[in-house]
Amino acid sequence: MGDVLDTLWEGISNALLMAWTVWWALVLGLAISAIVQAWVPRERVQNALGGSGARPIALATALGAASSSCSYAAIAIARSLFQKGASAASTLAFQFASTNLVVELGIVIWVLIGWQFTLAELIGGIALIAIMSTLVRMFISPRIEDEARAHAQVAADAGHHHHDHDGSEQPVPLRARLGSLQQWSRVASSFRHDCSMLWKELAAGFLIAGFIGLLGNDFFNALFLRHAPAALRLLENVTVGPLIAAASFVCSVGNVPIAAVLWSGGIGFGGVIAFIFADLIVLPIVLLYRKYYGRAFALRITLLMLVTTILAALLVDLLFAGAGLIPSARPNRGELFGHIEVGYELVLNAFALLVLLTLLGLSRRADAGASACPAHTSSRNSIEAQTGRKPSRA
Repeated sequence: MGDVLDTLWEGISNALLMAWTVWWALVLGLAISAIVQAWVPRERVQNALGGSGARPIALATALGAASSSCSYAAIAIARSLFQKGASAASTLAFQFASTNLVVELGIVIWVLIGWQFTLAELIGGIALIAIMSTLVRMFISPRIEDEARAHAQVAADAGHHHHDHDGSEQPVPLRARLGSLQQWSRVASSFRHDCSMLWKELAAGFLIAGFIGLLGNDFFNALFLRHAPAALRLLENVTVGPLIAAASFVCSVGNVPIAAVLWSGGIGFGGVIAFIFADLIVLPIVLLYRKYYGRAFALRITLLMLVTTILAALLVDLLFAGAGLIPSARPNRGELFGHIEVGYELVLNAFALLVLLTLLGLSRRADAGASACPAHTSSRNSIEAQTGRKPSRA
């Protein structure tokens, strides 16, 4: 019994130490993302996503990059865009961008495993969208797309809601936003909604990473080819990476800690990128695709995203290998989970805690003030009437 408790504590300790390492990066990344979401107007972009071609896909990519990194929020917003006439390619471009090109993801990747992976995530995210746009008609016919759109318009809501601001207001200059309590309240509201959606994914990711870190190298040697031609090892890595991601049930920023442990354990550079890219094909999300769009469309977009993930990861690995940018050293488990000490990390984490408390406090204060407004109460009642549930809170 004592050994079991020791193992449990060691795994939890690993998770907490890894969370400590990225705490400041995660909070500041979410804060920057909230500023983008609150202050970048999205309504014109949303209205321009219909039709096919490069322009709607580019606009969907920009909209996704300015959105939350929560995978569930991404597919819920994408479903809304699809219902309103966005093409399948634009819808998937939005999903890829919102889970691969957002600020907080890049910062956490940089802190945990290095700037090369952040750069690879950025280049690979753009490659994902380009490859998907090229292959989309091989997987999804116009007839299947029309059937899926009709299904999406009548499908029951899956329960993941993302906070969005009213698009009726006039543009506000940046200088005015910086000095406006109301504008910062909008940032705080976006921040709190993202935290409320992401904390379970993050907790699961850190805990899984903490316990996987206890496994010996024999476990990783059984997962990844060691003594095979380089081309075969690369192909195996970029195929196994997405399968591990799908089986982990963890998506969004939460899969970055697991990716760091896999990198420490021996998976290749391309395998790490493929693992991170694959957060949109975890089983719970695939089941939501079926609920949103029907079985046929769900199966096709899942296969399309899997093939796209593998090809993009292969491309990124080859590009970075050719440029000599693949790191030669890997962190050991002790370096990965780190330790708490007095230094710059402590100062940054304390500052991040102050940012967190300030934004959460400002958000709750804004909610308290808005709850006294009859229009706000009417809006809340309307949301409850349409969805059958109260708007989510952190």
